[in-house]
Amino acid sequence: MTSHPRLLAPLQLRGHSLRNRIVFGAHTANMSDMGLPGPRFGAYLLERALGGAAMIVAEPMPVHRTGVLTRGNFRPETDEVIAHFRKVTEPVKEAGAVILQQLYHIGAHGDSDLSFTPHWGPSGGPSYHDTDGSHAMTGAEIEELIAAHIAAAIRCQKGGFQGVEVWAAYHSLLDQFWTPWSNRRTDQWGGSLENRTRMSRTIIEGIRKACGEDFIIGLAISISDIYDVLLQGEALAEIVALHDATGHIDYVTCGYGGYLDFERLIPTFLHGEKLTVPFTETLKGIVKHAKVTSEAHIRTPENAESIIASGQADLVSIVRGQIADPHLAAKTAQGRAEDIRGCISCNQMCWGRRHRDYWISCLINPSAGREFEWGGDRFERGATPRHILVVGAGPAGLEAARVAAERGHRVEIAEAQAQVGGQFRLAGMQPRRAQILDLMDWYERQFAKLQVKLRLNTYLDVDDIRALKPDVVVLATGSLPDPDGFQRWRPGLERLPGIDRGHVWSPEAVMRREARLGDAVILYDEGGTLRGLGTAWAMAEQGRQVTIVTSDAYVGKEMNRTSSDVSLRQRLAGLGVRMIAEHLIAEWHGDAATVENLLTGATERLDASALVMATTNRAFDPLSADLPDFDTRLIGDAAAPRQAPYAFYEGRKLGLAL
Repeated sequence: MTSHPRLLAPLQLRGHSLRNRIVFGAHTANMSDMGLPGPRFGAYLLERALGGAAMIVAEPMPVHRTGVLTRGNFRPETDEVIAHFRKVTEPVKEAGAVILQQLYHIGAHGDSDLSFTPHWGPSGGPSYHDTDGSHAMTGAEIEELIAAHIAAAIRCQKGGFQGVEVWAAYHSLLDQFWTPWSNRRTDQWGGSLENRTRMSRTIIEGIRKACGEDFIIGLAISISDIYDVLLQGEALAEIVALHDATGHIDYVTCGYGGYLDFERLIPTFLHGEKLTVPFTETLKGIVKHAKVTSEAHIRTPENAESIIASGQADLVSIVRGQIADPHLAAKTAQGRAEDIRGCISCNQMCWGRRHRDYWISCLINPSAGREFEWGGDRFERGATPRHILVVGAGPAGLEAARVAAERGHRVEIAEAQAQVGGQFRLAGMQPRRAQILDLMDWYERQFAKLQVKLRLNTYLDVDDIRALKPDVVVLATGSLPDPDGFQRWRPGLERLPGIDRGHVWSPEAVMRREARLGDAVILYDEGGTLRGLGTAWAMAEQGRQVTIVTSDAYVGKEMNRTSSDVSLRQRLAGLGVRMIAEHLIAEWHGDAATVENLLTGATERLDASALVMATTNRAFDPLSADLPDFDTRLIGDAAAPRQAPYAFYEGRKLGLAL
């Protein structure tokens, strides 16, 4: 008996059998090679098919040259892609998944750096993706884009896809036509509901006619209540019902947010879960033919089972959850849900890398995007089992130990602290970040299954290591806060003036509750990440008066890549946190700081009982120099202090190489 019977129930869709209700939904993986799908993209999708996903909706294909949005988009308007896509689709189908491709055009919200064309929209207006305006399409151009959608669907069919998903979500082109605010036309494409939906209905009818009755057609929509100019629930439901009545739509998938509220489009831990469920439940009561898919922050099989069991949707799209663990569906089917490595909703390497126009990966699963090189979480046994000693149980050490054990090595890991996780565990103690603590528990469960010997409260010196006689010593001893308070934009000063006056702490000391802070705290942050800002949030929630000073142009600069900086600043502001950008700490007085404006040189005195310095750490490697006769490997922060993704990456890479 399974504990997820509804989630694992099969479903028929236009004559195709889906083995369960789990969809690996459309998202921009940005993995094309000169505009063509290659081994990286193919292996990425195949891993999720091998991992049990029922339906995979491949990366959006721009249907027209004016719809190109990323460097990694596939080439539009050319049959060159067909043969390359067949190399992707055939293995996925052989692995038991149904595979579709999403067809998209972003309308007015283009990116001139990538398309080098005017953005085409219904009535002009600004792009909410870059700072340019858009071109109000002529009737002939509308007909051109209709034909481009249909031609793209035909290419998909020839490329082995079993259907397409027509994109009308996030205030994209078709949504722009649906929405009176962005569609000011007075011809047959604007005004009445029938006119505003004419383009999408014509596209879908054309695809059905061109591709046949056994070709799946989905419709992607999204719900947002951030601005009342956007389509709200009742109006959007009416549009869905109009399309459903044609009988051509086989499913409707509902996302959250959009180009006008991008921070909610790929929601981080700052947002709740199951965000579209209220609206998909409404749709379930409206549609007569189409199935309904709920997406947006459905992380776990438990989330998904509850949605299907309660009749709030027929399918669930779990994207980041299956990036983090590509075998989520298979583990669920095998009754091994506790073995699923849960997404921590950080966006750091999925959307974060896509934001910078790289191919996507995953903070906790560095094999994502590297499956064609590394495989997924399917490990080959090492040629010769060896005794591996890992010193330090932060992210790098945890992952190195796990992967080495998966490959058949005898592994023991020693950690000086009472719990695994190192500084990453401290991040999990910040507000709303307990998913990190869940990940630490997952590692301990995996260690128990893999018979990894875990030694906590164990500080190993050189003699201890020699006595254990390991074949390989993995040094993952991490990093320590800079004791001098060095500020990167004051490079001529080795030490913060006044640091010896005391009451200066690191974020780590704060989160370990070692710091004696008092009531008013200044946090100097030059990382722009949650190491400092999450600590500020925690202190503010404790009732302290917190002032954030940063050398950056705004607080949370590095979090912009995860689309979480705005939401975090809103929370900080709501807690009364003062934020001062483009300033340095000129001097600490023990009971106040003098801060200096980087633009004008003006100074201001801020009273405070404590100063927290979120500056660059220093590598901590007390052992490697004294182990010249051992095979030692230095990884993670012990090699160079960096953010967590690179520690997980080095742990995985080393574990695969041992």
